[in-house]
Amino acid sequence: MEPFVSVVIPTYNRPYPLAELLESLSRQTYRRFEAVIVNDGGERVDEIVALYPELCIHLIHCDENVGHVEARNIGVKAAQGELIMLCDDDDLLMPCHMERMVSNMDDADFVYSDVEIFHYKMENGMRIPTNRFLFAYEYDLQAMRSFSTYVPSGSLYRRAIHDVIGYFDPYVHNYWDWDFFLRVAETFRVKRVAVAGVLYAFSNEGNHLSRQVNERRQMYLNRLSEKHGLGHLPMKNFWLLLKEPEVEKRKAKSERIWDGAPFVSRLTNDLKKNPFGH
Repeated sequence: MEPFVSVVIPTYNRPYPLAELLESLSRQTYRRFEAVIVNDGGERVDEIVALYPELCIHLIHCDENVGHVEARNIGVKAAQGELIMLCDDDDLLMPCHMERMVSNMDDADFVYSDVEIFHYKMENGMRIPTNRFLFAYEYDLQAMRSFSTYVPSGSLYRRAIHDVIGYFDPYVHNYWDWDFFLRVAETFRVKRVAVAGVLYAFSNEGNHLSRQVNERRQMYLNRLSEKHGLGHLPMKNFWLLLKEPEVEKRKAKSERIWDGAPFVSRLTNDLKKNPFGH
């Protein structure tokens, strides 16, 4: 029998992107999965979930905001699947993505794919892509210690991994995914799948963060470095990092399958039909 997958989705006050993610899940060619949505103390999302009755959804509502790292831990602990797939509430999965990832688990414990990063504009509650960028790099564990090219959304792994290495670490906060990847790679079989099956929504808000927030991020980066013995890792602009020679030489070819069209959710369709609410 095909393995059962739990898609763990933390969410916080992003109803329209969440609806688009559920739309992308409803289009999956692989059907043996549940979605575990952890609402991290935000506005209720029951009505959005109700728009997709064909999906098996386990909705957990936190009474207070516990933070995105702990929200993921809550979701993983509630998951019923033998395989876990992570996904942020504003990212999207191509229809064949889950099927492709499951098929690559025969000789791996942890698989991740390439992604297409997209910028967008909002129109009538829908994200309209304005440009796109392929993010595909060879898997090199040593190089991953200086710059992580792992995007957690859409990655798939055996739930039993948590029994060995524990859960996601809130202590490193922004860098929980980098930390998790390095911990997994120490013990388990990791594989990159060379297909851009994930659409990663990128925000430029990080360029306008206050000095205080940047100092806090550097603190978390220092914690990550100390935990894994990575040496000094200065904070740098993401796009400038991609142009550095050590990162450039890791660029890889990948299959691109997205036609560039937006994912129109049922929430958006409802808005079009009844723009003044119910």
